[in-house]
Amino acid sequence: MDGSDRQPNGLPPVRVPWHALDMGRVQQLLDCGPDGLSDLQAQERLTRFGPNQLPEARPVSAFVRFLRQFHNVLIYVLLAAAGMTAALEHWIDTGVIVAVVLINVIIGFLQEGKAEDALRAIRNMLSPQAMVLRDGRRTVIEARDLVPGDLVLLQSGDKVPADLRLLSGRELRLQEAVLTGESVAVSKTIEPRPEETVLADRRCMAYSGTLVTAGQGAGLVIATGKETEIGRISALVARVEQLTTPLLRQMAQFGRWLTAGILAITMFTFLFGVLVQGYSAVQMFLAGVGLAVAAIPEGLPAIMTITLAIGVQRMAKRNAIIRRLPAVETLGAVTTICSDKTGTLTCNEMTVRGLVTADGRFETSGTGYDPHGGFHADGTELLAPLDFALIQAAEAACLCNDASLEQKDGDWRVNGDPMEGALLVAGIKAGLEPDLLARQYPRTDLIPFESEHRFMATLHHSHAGEAFVFVKGAPERLLEMCRTQRTRDGDGLLDRDYWSRMTETLADSGQRVLAVAVQEVPGDRLELEFDDIDGDLVMLALFGLIDPPREEAVTAVGTCRGAGIRVKMITGDHALTARAIARQLDLAHADGALTGAELDDLDDEELSARLSQVDVFARVSPEHKLRLVSLMQGQGGIVAMTGDGVNDAPALKRADVGVAMGRNGTEAAKDAAEMVLADDNFASISHAVEEGRTVDDNIKKSILFILPTNGGEALTILAAVLFGFADLPLTPVQILWVNMITAVTLALALAFEPPEPHVMARPPREPDEPILTRLFIWRITYVSLILVTGVFGLYLWETAQGASLAEARTVAVNTLILFEIFYLFNSRSIIGPVLNRRGLLGSPVALYAVGLLIIIQIGFTYLGFMQTLFGVAAIGPETWLRIVLVASSVLFLVELEKALRRKSSRG
Repeated sequence: MDGSDRQPNGLPPVRVPWHALDMGRVQQLLDCGPDGLSDLQAQERLTRFGPNQLPEARPVSAFVRFLRQFHNVLIYVLLAAAGMTAALEHWIDTGVIVAVVLINVIIGFLQEGKAEDALRAIRNMLSPQAMVLRDGRRTVIEARDLVPGDLVLLQSGDKVPADLRLLSGRELRLQEAVLTGESVAVSKTIEPRPEETVLADRRCMAYSGTLVTAGQGAGLVIATGKETEIGRISALVARVEQLTTPLLRQMAQFGRWLTAGILAITMFTFLFGVLVQGYSAVQMFLAGVGLAVAAIPEGLPAIMTITLAIGVQRMAKRNAIIRRLPAVETLGAVTTICSDKTGTLTCNEMTVRGLVTADGRFETSGTGYDPHGGFHADGTELLAPLDFALIQAAEAACLCNDASLEQKDGDWRVNGDPMEGALLVAGIKAGLEPDLLARQYPRTDLIPFESEHRFMATLHHSHAGEAFVFVKGAPERLLEMCRTQRTRDGDGLLDRDYWSRMTETLADSGQRVLAVAVQEVPGDRLELEFDDIDGDLVMLALFGLIDPPREEAVTAVGTCRGAGIRVKMITGDHALTARAIARQLDLAHADGALTGAELDDLDDEELSARLSQVDVFARVSPEHKLRLVSLMQGQGGIVAMTGDGVNDAPALKRADVGVAMGRNGTEAAKDAAEMVLADDNFASISHAVEEGRTVDDNIKKSILFILPTNGGEALTILAAVLFGFADLPLTPVQILWVNMITAVTLALALAFEPPEPHVMARPPREPDEPILTRLFIWRITYVSLILVTGVFGLYLWETAQGASLAEARTVAVNTLILFEIFYLFNSRSIIGPVLNRRGLLGSPVALYAVGLLIIIQIGFTYLGFMQTLFGVAAIGPETWLRIVLVASSVLFLVELEKALRRKSSRG
């Protein structure tokens, strides 16, 4: 290699296809030899390349997060109002306004989710130490000191410390699910692969953060730190823009429009009062403050936050842990769930699903490593005694096996290779006891599995002096070694076409196929040689293994479909396997699948057009997942993305709701997600969506409850100015009292409302649906007019009867409060009737809130310090009777409007 092959800083060329190069070329590019680097070379490269670690993002300080809570246009208006009242030395009004602002800011600060920790979590995936060969000597070093060209030695249980090009291996298998989604450990080789080979099929590579599950090996470091695959994903996570939620976007737009409207009306009121009615500027400043305070829904941010927090508690009880509060509401608007396959839709536990003998095909029931289940043929359960050939195949699978099965804390677990564990479980379902079988036929020798010969063989002796060789391996390899096949009637000539056809059938259904065979040998044979078993075996059976879908996931997918939510599978696994699982899940377009290579051939416009026709995406990279999520969002969808690996982290962060697995998920996935499933169960997502829709409904009910109050208050102030009243019916501090006390009692009760009937039988809320729909605008206007008529009417009545200003204002405040009490029951259902037992008495929380508010309001009216603070006075029983009669009108008038609307929609 000449100097032109390198970058100016001496690094190897950018984007080297290491997997496609032979070892001589790799060593040439890395400028290293078979004895590893010298300490001097390593130190020089460490200075040039930097440590083998990922950059750390600076977290947002608590002080900055606190200041961010003030960044809200409604807060700005309230602060401006506080400034005006302070300038006029109305200190009580100023104090109450500032207190309201601080309450909202503190609630927002306390409820804001933790800072983004995805990069830190990915860093923690790196191995802390590594065994390397330097100057020809084995030595253990800190993984952060690894440099390109280092020769790393691997053994079972190690975490790969950097990206390696393998140069040797013996039975080396790596678990790469965190990067590729591959559900089983991958056997590694040292032969180069074609340059276009996708990451999951680069068998001569070992990537940082993956786990060695078996064997030994060695490899040359070709990338460290941010240049590794994990580093590339880390950079991808850092670049991903985390979208705000639909609710926050809509509330921001609503806040801007509301602020503009409030300022316009306030300015009009000020000019009209000064120029037309002849009020002084000071009077109109106070009236403007009163109008602004009346129109701003001060309690709404707190109520929304508390409603979301209650939703978090409800979801936690259903195994869905929310990390970022606004995600609760976003779940209610989800239109598409993009789910990883391995460990999410499936059990991440291999299961023998099919078994083929010379006599026919059988299937098993049960999933995962739980040994409960059995065999059936053509839908008929097989009872003991089972078919002779089937039993012999199960015995061979249990004896030619290095795994063990144990039950711990109620869960069945496999020690060893997952596929061998699945064979043990199949043996138990066939009625065998693996431990007893191993004692009856003790092993005396073995030939371990290696990729070169693609089989494993074990020699066993019975206590009667018999000896058997059991062989397990690739079907095509065992067919070369067999001459006969076993049937229930004895041994016959091998039917190669039959076995090849059945192998293809199992593989086409997405199953990984293993063959088992047997050979009887002389009882005095104690050692096993390759020549002893080549060409004279008896074929017993084919086993088809798959990581099956969770039974509850099948139901959950159906529930999501009924709720108008589309489920798409996006996995790093093979297309055949993905399609097989998709068919079992009954996805809408299960038979069509796009692979990562095919995605690369489509531009964004072509891929967007295909999204409606494809629900399965296989052999995809982190970039593919991120691209798919972004394109779905670009089509106006609200996307939830599930996953458990570091390869899922970028898409989890980009999605509107990222959902990570709590048990088997990586910390990188959890920290990039908004929600973590405590039980790793896809079904919990459908429960979370139901809760999200309930939260969405309850927030809408709260808005529909709070805004008419603000409308009625603002109209009362506006009417007083327009009609030239010398005194306002309500003061700013009285308005703030009404808004806050009803928010923390009545509006809060709506946060506890149970799900509406058939909440999961309706389509998702439209993502671009505004907060104020035409129904909401009409209802707010309608109720505001009812409130202003009643409040202003009683205020005029009291003043006409000679009541003092304090008494008349007391009547106005209490009328407003009673209006809200009655309107609370209307708000329990946006369209449905409430003049029934369920509507009036079905919410204990609402009844408690009403009782508490009545007690508080009595204290407000009759306690001396409250009278002094708020400028109110005691009123008599007959006045209360008038207030109740007038305020109750809203209950019947709104129910009449709802009944007419229901009748119109049916017509």
